[in-house]
Amino acid sequence: MCLVKFMKQYHWAVLGCGIIANELAQAMEKRGQKLYSVANRTYYKAVEFANKYGIKKVYQNIEELFQDDCVDIIYISTPHNTHISYICKAVLAKKHVLCEKSITLNSEELSLAIKLAKENNVVLAEAMTIYHMPIYRALKERIQSGTLGELRLIQVNFGSYKEYDMSNRFFNRNLAGGAMLDIGVYALSFVRWFMSAAPHQVLSQVKYAKTGVDEQASILLMNEKEEMATIILSLHAKQPKRGMVSFDKGYIEIYNYPRGQEVVITYTEDGHTEILKEGHTRDALYYEVEDMELAVDGKENHMYLSYTRDVMKIMTDIRKQWGMVYPEEEE
Repeated sequence: MCLVKFMKQYHWAVLGCGIIANELAQAMEKRGQKLYSVANRTYYKAVEFANKYGIKKVYQNIEELFQDDCVDIIYISTPHNTHISYICKAVLAKKHVLCEKSITLNSEELSLAIKLAKENNVVLAEAMTIYHMPIYRALKERIQSGTLGELRLIQVNFGSYKEYDMSNRFFNRNLAGGAMLDIGVYALSFVRWFMSAAPHQVLSQVKYAKTGVDEQASILLMNEKEEMATIILSLHAKQPKRGMVSFDKGYIEIYNYPRGQEVVITYTEDGHTEILKEGHTRDALYYEVEDMELAVDGKENHMYLSYTRDVMKIMTDIRKQWGMVYPEEEE
């Protein structure tokens, strides 16, 4: 039984000890907090992680995490194909959940997770940096002011160069590898942020890796307001993480958009430019934690689960068009 809880001091647990978990621990420290506990499939790695960040509680096995009455919020940072199982266990134990992208493998899993979260009165959200970086909120305010006019086109690139090691998670079908769930989720979330409604027309092309996961893809999207978008993805061809959003009175350019902090706005009429800066790339996890606690506290909900649902539907529909399934999805 948990005997002591400080008002407005939420007890966070992290499941997984990878790069994102380290960033989460550092974000907590910056906020004057510490993670309450850590769980990992390999116990000794959890102990090393706890020692590194001064975390007092380490679970012998993952199941103990869900049984701990003191835990308020669980950050899930394990591979994609494990997310739905851990989300279900967490929300059934009345824990709020912030889960790494992609939050689930497909829309069916996400619908189940949302249903269970609602039934258990807990907050469920995807850790999508784009929804929390201050620059994007500043841009929405600018767009809503009308100075840029009507949205016309969005162009997004995301290309990584990964060595052809077919056993690593990027190309491993058993770990839900592939460009769509790993990097496409960022590009699609960027598109959804700016589009006034979810796309209803989606076309795509795919190039497969030897393992049968998507190595490269191109996507065309349009919604009912005829706002259009193009996306190019690759796991074996480096591209700048560049997003461009074009309106009839100007356009926005942003580099490193998953954790963007600066944009250039060019106005069509006379070609003059404006630089807009908000937030810091290094604080991406800080902003996510802040928004999650506000949502749990019931003050403001900036977790954009409806956008997450729209993006997941697009990814699911595209993979169905391709006929690409993961082992967990096979009947």
